Parts: sequence; structure tokens; C-alpha cells
Amino acid sequence: MTMNLRRRHLLAWGLLASSGQGRASEIDQTGGDPLGSMQWPGLRDEFMDGGKMVFSNAVSITGPAFADDAMNVPLLLDARKLAQTGGGIELVRVVVDRNPVRHVLDFEPLKALPMLAFRIRMEQASPVRAMVKTRDGRWHVGSTWVQAAGGGCTVPGATRADGSWSRTLNQVQARFFNNVIEGSKRLRVRIMHPMDTGLVAGTPAFYIESLQLVDGADQVWWRLSPHEPVSENPILTFELPQNLPPGLRLVGRDNNGNAIDAEVRS
Repeated sequence: MTMNLRRRHLLAWGLLASSGQGRASEIDQTGGDPLGSMQWPGLRDEFMDGGKMVFSNAVSITGPAFADDAMNVPLLLDARKLAQTGGGIELVRVVVDRNPVRHVLDFEPLKALPMLAFRIRMEQASPVRAMVKTRDGRWHVGSTWVQAAGGGCTVPGATRADGSWSRTLNQVQARFFNNVIEGSKRLRVRIMHPMDTGLVAGTPAFYIESLQLVDGADQVWWRLSPHEPVSENPILTFELPQNLPPGLRLVGRDNNGNAIDAEVRS
């Protein structure tokens, strides 16, 4: 992540943290997509299983006004307002309307706060959606528009281009931070992986497909299913309760069966 992207990432995260309180409201789905995307009807049918939905400002997804690096577009997801309504969050799904691979990730917060920071590839300017399913089966959709120069999904990443990916594959860096959100602890994880989209000639899709944080008693604290559009060497930021048990581990695998297993010290 470049210095400018990191600064923007942290600034945007701080703004979300400071604005996370307040009353949630909804926009009736009969008003149509607030971003007017031609792809929206197909997205709704494909990714929400025909369930009832509303566009809602209780779900926030934020990105840069213009993505100067289409291979590393920082996004911030915050569904705390929705969680406060008492329905309980079952699943968060992120999609990009105009990407050749539209499904970005699925996130189950479980014991974590329904917040996530991550980076993605974008092929062109597009709406970006956060679809949040509550335990009553209803979907709540937050949307944003991100301008991008394009081409982020169809060029090889840096470690694929120089061949270094094989020497660092699935290595993990993890660190906890105390933060401005009262009563929570921030976990930032970096996993070395090329995250190939399969759209570069001669390079098949190769990406992390499952991750979870487990404790010494085998309880799962959050579960994540990334897809091809997540950026190379993913940097992921989670919010967790302040008091965490010992024995935390990050475990997962990629779509070729390579394991991820690393201790995470709190």
C-alpha cells in the first residue's frame, strides 16, 4: 500500500469510526437503485437469493472519490447501525457492479463488530455494494460510487510479475491496536498471496478462499470468504472486543489447497 493510499485509508476509517452512531433509516426498494445502475436487477437476483431487501443508510461502504491505483482500491464497511437495531447480522456480502468478477467477499462477523477494511481490484468505474443479511432473512444494502482509471483486474500483480510470490506464499503478519472505538480492539492482518483473478493470459485464478479467527477452545470469532477481486497480499482490518482469549489463530486456505495457519497474539 502506497503512503497516499495508507493515509487515505486511515483517514476514512477514522471518519467512519466517529460517525458510526445515529439513527438508521431505510429507502424503500420500490424507488429503484439510488445509483441508477443497469446491472442492479441482475445483481439482486444473483446475490440476494430472492430475499426481501431495502437500500439503507444503516449500511455504509466508503471508498475514494477516484481510485488512482485500480489494483489497490481501499474500502471501508460499517454496519454497526444495523447491528444496533437488534435483528442480528448473519452475513455481509460485497459486490462490484461492473467488475468482470463481481463477487468480492463474504464476511460473517460472529463475535466481531460488523466492520471491515480491505482493498480490491476494479476494472472500471462502478457502483460498489455492501449487502447485509440480518437473521430475519432481510437484506439491507449500502452503496457507493468509485471512479477508477481501470484495468485493475486484467494485469498481473507485482509479485506475480517478478516471480517472488512463491517465496512468501501465505505468510501472515498480524497486529492488534487499541483504537478510538470505545470497548474494541483493532486487528490488522496481511497475508502474502498473489490473488490472481484468472483474467491474465496464462495465469489461472489463484486466491485465498477461506479465513477465520479461532481461539484455543476452537470458537470462531469471524469468518471471511474472499474472492478474486481482493487485492494482492490482502490487508484486512477487523474490530474485536477489548478482552480476547488466549490462543488466537488465523486459519484458512486458498483455492489450490495451500493452508494458512498463524498465531495471532493479542
